Amino acid sequence: MNARIPIQSLPASTTDASCADLPVLRERGQREVFCGLTGIVWLHRKMQDAFFLVVGSRTCAHLIQSAAGVMIFAEPRFATAIIDERDLAGLADVHEELDQVVQRLLARRPDIRVLFLVGSCPSEVIKLDLSRAAQRLSRLHQPRVKVLNYSGSGIETTFTEGEDACLAALVPEMPSRPAAEVDTPELLVVGSLADVVEDQFRRLFAAIGLPRVAFLPARQASTLPAVGPGTRMLLAQPFLAATAKALEDRGAVRIPAPYPLGVEGTLAWLLAAADAMGVDSAVVEAATAAPRQRATQALAAMRTRLAGQRIFFFPDSQLEVPLARFVSRELGMQLTEVGSPYLHRTHLAEELALLPAGTQLSEGQDVERQLDRCRAAAPDLVVCGLGLANPLEAEGYATKWSIELVFTPIQGFEQAADLAALFDRPLQRRQRLAA
Repeated sequence: MNARIPIQSLPASTTDASCADLPVLRERGQREVFCGLTGIVWLHRKMQDAFFLVVGSRTCAHLIQSAAGVMIFAEPRFATAIIDERDLAGLADVHEELDQVVQRLLARRPDIRVLFLVGSCPSEVIKLDLSRAAQRLSRLHQPRVKVLNYSGSGIETTFTEGEDACLAALVPEMPSRPAAEVDTPELLVVGSLADVVEDQFRRLFAAIGLPRVAFLPARQASTLPAVGPGTRMLLAQPFLAATAKALEDRGAVRIPAPYPLGVEGTLAWLLAAADAMGVDSAVVEAATAAPRQRATQALAAMRTRLAGQRIFFFPDSQLEVPLARFVSRELGMQLTEVGSPYLHRTHLAEELALLPAGTQLSEGQDVERQLDRCRAAAPDLVVCGLGLANPLEAEGYATKWSIELVFTPIQGFEQAADLAALFDRPLQRRQRLAA
């Protein structure tokens, strides 16, 4: 097993339903989607004392490096321990080699406090038990370093499920709330947010009278918030099913809410949190008046250009339903189809209720059939993964990469115009090229 530590370059059926229970076309065919390893690209930037060691192939290393776009002199907090031919042939002790890689890594990077061993397709195929390896290495390197593991394998996970698996691995390590505090509600925001967005939300929560708000993941993975009865959980991302279940098993209660995309979604998200924590809605309205006004004004010009434009969402990130609600209600775009890898109806109930009646939803993917439906719909803009974007562009469609909607800070009032611009720019570029 060779270590690639980033010294240089590694930096079909439908049912009639109401608007809140829209019919869903369920497909189980060939998919076009990234594996969960891609989540490392934003998680390694968020958790500043954590390191992600992928146990996989050179293909895994190239995928992460390409997705991250790391410059040659950068030293990010991820690497790949490469499974080579000797490991696959059983000529080497994979566990012994992994121990040596971890030892060298920790000696070189003394700032690491939490080390994630990330499973991949190759480690799944050869049945490498990274769970036991993490337990063994954690005992060896405690108390300085805690070693955890999760799977980012394309066999088990899709694009954003890597974050879900990572955060779910952190939940057992979270301390329990003291018994004396369980009667005092405490807010926990769950889902990776850019630091600038987290800071904005902290200021808004403080303005509405909620100064004690914890975030998961925290900027320091070794300093986790407490959880238990009395914890009120507010999801910032719709793809955290396993994490939410793990937190509920620890006693946390989820706050039903739309997601903080656009003016409407962000206000509803904050109002739901305030209601759960006993804060009057009038306080929220007053505290958010200025940023709401700025965001509404910033959206006005783009709504003029985007209203009436037809948009098609291929399944990729599980952000598709909240994004569809935003572009439909705040930008006036017409939804031709909204696809998602998975539809968690409980976590998306508030979003689904806000979609226009008759919206075509699809869950899962049969890529050839979905391409046929896309061509038949002839949308003005297609939101899809990288693997489909270039072929569709060659056919004359304007496209937006789904991955950009995950990598870019898009949550909150201040980012509403940035989010709208991600849909506006491909259409503006298409018009300029046509002219």
